[in-house]
Amino acid sequence: MNLNQTPAAERPHIGFFGCRNAGKSSIVNAVTGQNLAVVSNVKGTTTDPVVKAMELLPAGPVVMIDTPGIDDDGELGKLRVEKSYQMLNRTDLAIVVIDGGTGIKKEDFALLKEIEKRKVPFIIAVNKSDLLKEHRIQSKGRGKVPEESLIYVSAETGEGIRELKKRIGESICTEKNKKRIVGDLLESGDVVVLVIPIDESAPKGRLILPQQQTIRDILESGAISVVTKEDRVKETIENLKIPPKLVITDSQVFEKVACNVLKEIKLTSFSILFARYKGNLRTNIEGVMMLDKLKNGDKILISEGCTHHRQCGDIGTVKIPKWIREYTGKELLFETTSGTEFPADLSPYKMVVHCGGCMLNEREMQIRLERSKGQKVPMTNYGILIAYTHGILKRSVEIFPEIAELFRRESFTGKIL
Repeated sequence: MNLNQTPAAERPHIGFFGCRNAGKSSIVNAVTGQNLAVVSNVKGTTTDPVVKAMELLPAGPVVMIDTPGIDDDGELGKLRVEKSYQMLNRTDLAIVVIDGGTGIKKEDFALLKEIEKRKVPFIIAVNKSDLLKEHRIQSKGRGKVPEESLIYVSAETGEGIRELKKRIGESICTEKNKKRIVGDLLESGDVVVLVIPIDESAPKGRLILPQQQTIRDILESGAISVVTKEDRVKETIENLKIPPKLVITDSQVFEKVACNVLKEIKLTSFSILFARYKGNLRTNIEGVMMLDKLKNGDKILISEGCTHHRQCGDIGTVKIPKWIREYTGKELLFETTSGTEFPADLSPYKMVVHCGGCMLNEREMQIRLERSKGQKVPMTNYGILIAYTHGILKRSVEIFPEIAELFRRESFTGKIL
C-alpha cells in the first residue's frame, strides 16, 4: 500500500442494498461513473458482495459495496441474503435501492427496520423514476417510508444521480479524522523506535498496515522514526544521540524487547496503540483480566478480521493458545474465526481474543465489541493479552494516565515485571 493512500479500514463504507433487479449495480455504476458492478436484467446477477475502494467526489476516499438481492430465494439464495445483511456490519451509510416500477416490497421494509435497529444512516433511492408519471412510490408491504430519506433517481437517464452523490457527501463524515495513533503523544523532534520482526509470518517485501500507519503518523507529527528488528533494539538505542521518547514493538516480541529497554523509556505495542485509536483500549484491558477466572474445559474464541495463510507458528492458532495455557495452567478449548465471520451467539465462550482489527473499519469492530458486551463475554486483543501474560501490560500503558487506574483495582491480579 502506498503511504499516500487512505487505508480501506479508514474510509467511509457506502453499501447499496435492495431487492433483485431494483437496479443496485446500475446505481453504483452511475454514482461512481465506472463499471464497478456487472449489470443484467437477469435476477440475482450479483451473487456475492462486491467491495471496491475508490475516490468519490465530493465525498473523497470511500469504499463502495454492492450486495446481492435481499429477496433471493432457495437455499443458496438464503445464504446470499445473509451475506447482504452481514455487510451492514461494516456500512457507514446505506443506500436502499427500490424499484420504482414494482414499488416497495416487504423485504424492503424488513431491511429498513434492520438498518434502523443497527443505527446505520441511510438514503432511499427510488430507481427507474423515469417510469413514474409523478414522484410517488407504491407500497407493497406494511410500513411507512420516511419521506425525508427518499430521493428519486434513474440509472438509465441519469436523473437525480448528481443529487444522490451530493446527499452521500453530506451524509458521511468528510471532516478529517482528528484521532491520532500516536501523534498526540509526541512533539516535534522526538525520537520513536519501532521494533518490527522479520520472520516467516512477516509479509514479503512490505510492512503490515498498522506499522505503515504508525510511521506515517509519527512523520506527520514532526517526530523522528527509527525502525529496527528485535535483535538490534539495545544497540539501536545506544547509538542514538538522545534517548527515544517511546519504543513501539510488535506484540510477539514484547518480552524480549522489554528486557532491552530501560525502565525510564516508555514502551508500548502497535496493538495497544490501535486499541486506543479505535476506542477499545479500556474494554480490552478489562476483558483480559478474565484470564485469571478461567477453569478447566472453558472455551475461548480467537477471532481475526482478515484471512491469511496459516504458518506453522501462526499467532492465532498456535502462539496465543500456548501463552494462555502457560499463563493459566488450565486445560482449555479454542475455536477460531477469520474475515467477516463472527458468531452471533457468543454464549459458548468464556472470552474472546481478537486481533488488532486493522482490516476492519470502526463500525464493524464496535459491533463485535457491543455484541460481546451485550452477551457478557469479555473481549481483549492479541497485543494486550500478550503483554498481560508476560507481565508487561502495566508498563506498556503508562503513557495513558487515564488507564493506569485499572491497575490499582483489587480485581487486578496479573503478574507485573
